[in-house]
This record gives sequence, C-alpha cells and structure tokens, in this order.
Amino acid sequence: MKPLRWFEIIVAYTLLTLAIVNVVPSDSPLVVLRIILAFTFVTFLPGYCLVNILFLGKNKIDIVEEIVLSVALSFGIAGLIGLFLGLSPIGINFTSITVSLSVIVFVLATVAFIRKSRTLPSLQVESPQQVSA
Repeated sequence: MKPLRWFEIIVAYTLLTLAIVNVVPSDSPLVVLRIILAFTFVTFLPGYCLVNILFLGKNKIDIVEEIVLSVALSFGIAGLIGLFLGLSPIGINFTSITVSLSVIVFVLATVAFIRKSRTLPSLQVESPQQVSA
C-alpha cells in the first residue's frame, strides 16, 4: 500500500473514532459502533503505527506477527500513557486519555509515513534496460 494512502486511512480512522466517541451518547443504539471503534483504537492502532516504524523494508514481518506485536505494543503504550497521566497534574479522565492517545497515534503515524516515504523509493525494482545500461 502506498504510504500516503496508509497515512490517510490511519488519520481517517482516528478522526472517525474521535467523532463517534465524543458525539454518540451512551444510551444510543450506535453505542456498539462506539465500543468497537474505541476498542480497536486503543488496543491496535498505536502499536500498529509503531510496528510500521520499526519493521520496514528488509525487516518486514509476517502479518500474524504484525497483529500480535501491534496489540502487545498498544497495551504497553496505553499503560505508559496512563502512568504519565496519573503522575501528572492533569490526571486520568476521559478527555486526557482520548487526547493523549490521539496525539501519540498522530505522531507515530506521521513518523511511519515519513519513514515509509523515504524507504519505498529505494526498494523499487529496476527495469532490465536500467540494469544492462
């Protein structure tokens, strides 16, 4: 997948999740969508962005390893965010967790996008005319 398209999907999913979580009330029938989006946002997305930073090009890992590592890293990132928020004067509440996790996802996705953009052009296969010349 092209780096720009990947980045657009990550940003769109993050913005959609933020919109649904903040707009849909708890007694709405759309609460199931809210729970599913928020669950995958917390348990998968931060780790997935970090995996795309760490494992690129020759270091590419299998899809199963990528999913498992994404979930494990997401739990670690969420735990660290909770630790830092708990020790800070901001405290742990819905808004602080949502904002900090979204900022982390945007930062990790931006770094992954930049890294993918710089790495992928060098991985393109040369045509036979370029090799023989």
